[in-house]
Amino acid sequence: MQKEKIQQLQISRYNYHLPDDKIAKYPLERRDASKLLLYDGVGIDTHRFGELPDLLPEGSLLLFNNTRVIHARLLFLKETGAQVEVFCLSPHYPADYVVNFQQRRHCSWYCMIGNAKRWKEGTLQMQISTHDGIVNLKAEKADIAGSDTVVRFCWDNEGFTFSELLEIAGKLPIPPYLNRPSEAIDDETYQTVYSRSEGSVAAPTAGLHFTEAVMEELRNKGILTAEVTLHVGAGTFKPVKSEIIAGHEMHTEFISVPKETIEKLLTHNSGKIVVVGTTSMRTVESLYYIGRKLSTNPDISPEELGVKQWEPYDDTVEISPEQALLNILNYLEETGLQQLISSTQLMIAPGYEFHFPDAIITNFHQPQSTLLLLISAFAGDDWRKIYNYALENDYRFLSYGDSSLLFKKPIFG
Repeated sequence: MQKEKIQQLQISRYNYHLPDDKIAKYPLERRDASKLLLYDGVGIDTHRFGELPDLLPEGSLLLFNNTRVIHARLLFLKETGAQVEVFCLSPHYPADYVVNFQQRRHCSWYCMIGNAKRWKEGTLQMQISTHDGIVNLKAEKADIAGSDTVVRFCWDNEGFTFSELLEIAGKLPIPPYLNRPSEAIDDETYQTVYSRSEGSVAAPTAGLHFTEAVMEELRNKGILTAEVTLHVGAGTFKPVKSEIIAGHEMHTEFISVPKETIEKLLTHNSGKIVVVGTTSMRTVESLYYIGRKLSTNPDISPEELGVKQWEPYDDTVEISPEQALLNILNYLEETGLQQLISSTQLMIAPGYEFHFPDAIITNFHQPQSTLLLLISAFAGDDWRKIYNYALENDYRFLSYGDSSLLFKKPIFG
């Protein structure tokens, strides 16, 4: 019954007027000079992001998404002069991100094709100038997979991995709502200072406010940290176009969680768990449902571990969050793995019950988006009070905008 009630939520309830001049087209020169809205579960106040270490309760555990944005947009010119964009979304073969990036002759990706009518058949070619001469990169359509196209890439110089070719020839995919082409400065400003795991086509933007100075101050304050990986897909920008959220299909994204992070979550009883961004939130909450599956089927295949969109809302036997984490640790021990690798399609909407986080650091999101649904699920109806405050106090919105620190209840209550 709860599932049906949530699926019938009207997306129009999560709308607000966002003037174009409130959308930050560029970041501030100093990342940690951005505004930070503090919501303690009751009241709202304004701070600077550099003050974050003083705003977190002693003993807090910060959970970061360490994904790194790749140069996913490849622009090919046909002999006719027509330009075709091949936007690499996720690896097809080899399916593993790391293995795919290390290929030296060929690989294939699920792609989105721009100006697709200009490429109905045949091979696209690109000459890439490198320190070791010219590399010829070719792209061929291999298959259609739903709304995506499987594209096979091959190149004639095994001295270069696919990752290196993307870095040289590709362009960084900045959000479409910025309404501008990517610039050289975006290569630095659209990455978090702790990014290391290549694979995203969009940044986990809550993390863009962190600087080395803030990270150092967090360490000095005794704030603990842990990392997860969720490779952000282009679907993060996909608006909810259906009247009710049941009509929206969430995108599936790769997640990886080190054994060490799961152990920290399991033993962290001395302070608050604070997730940095909606991607970290979706990752850590997905752990609960993976652990629940392992309760009923310890021998489940890795492919079946992935979390489906509506899985949290199905009537099933509940277990404790601690037991879910223990089940995952047992699974890793038995399989000899040091990290959990899976996928998530999790939709967090109003009515969702959270299992791990006490607070979230997050930017201000688009109207009628799944990201705003998540914030509404976490802050309740106060999401509108929070967003009205931000609009009335000149906060900057979306990816390059300001951020917020939202607690589920009074900080020291």
